[in-house]
Amino acid sequence: MSTQTVKKAKQGGLATKTLVLAGLTVFTGLVLAPFLVVLINAFKSSEDYSQGGPLALPSTLYFQGMIDFWNRVEFGEKLWNSFVIAASVAVLAVIISVLNAYAIGIGRLRGRTAFLMFFLLANLLPQEALVYPLYYLSKQFDLYNTRLMVIIILTAIQAAFGTYLLSSVFRDFPPSLLEAAALDGAGKLRTLIRVVVPTSWPTLSVLFTFFFIWTWNEFFLPLIFLIDNDLQTVPLALAVLQGQREVDITTTAASALLGIVPAVLFFLIFQRTLTRGVMSGAVK
Repeated sequence: MSTQTVKKAKQGGLATKTLVLAGLTVFTGLVLAPFLVVLINAFKSSEDYSQGGPLALPSTLYFQGMIDFWNRVEFGEKLWNSFVIAASVAVLAVIISVLNAYAIGIGRLRGRTAFLMFFLLANLLPQEALVYPLYYLSKQFDLYNTRLMVIIILTAIQAAFGTYLLSSVFRDFPPSLLEAAALDGAGKLRTLIRVVVPTSWPTLSVLFTFFFIWTWNEFFLPLIFLIDNDLQTVPLALAVLQGQREVDITTTAASALLGIVPAVLFFLIFQRTLTRGVMSGAVK
């Protein structure tokens, strides 16, 4: 191969990398642009917004919009409700998903294909189709307008997805580890706790993180099943503000920022866990 051919190949590879990098930069800018607009307007007063518009930097940092929103909707209470529901659903859904997937993927349960199809169809059902029967059941068991009912419903929904996902992961679990545990006299439950769960911990951590964020952002089902103001979650608090007759753009931006920050912080805290889980799946 001649020197000119090698140079052309290197130049072509460099041009491709440059185009990919430019495309990723533009995409990242488009994704971050709405967040930057929210961040800028969250610290503006109404007068500052009317004079400079949505894209101008604030002349002074204005925190009264956040304070007014926090006090108006009792935001601290909404944060606690969202945390309790999201954390409970994430933990319970992961546990149920592990137990189901262990029986289907490793236990080689009879009719596992039918079970997987059932869980797949459960994921495809729209929430609107579930509202009336769930509403009827919640009334029958006196669970309507309680956090427990929302936790039960969302746990079932998330666990259906988790079971379908983990079943495919456990199906390829190394047989040598299971055989070694059996030779050591470990039963099925001990094998699950001491072998399967620690080995699959990166995948379970990713699943827990996604379950938490998905539940945190859930709007429709809490809207239906949480009527009392002291039981409502962060998305419902943001929707209540949007439903007022007059819209204060700066207060709306402040509320959006307060609603985004907890989920972003949770994601940043578990960023390494997500990376390890994704890389673990890629290596397998």
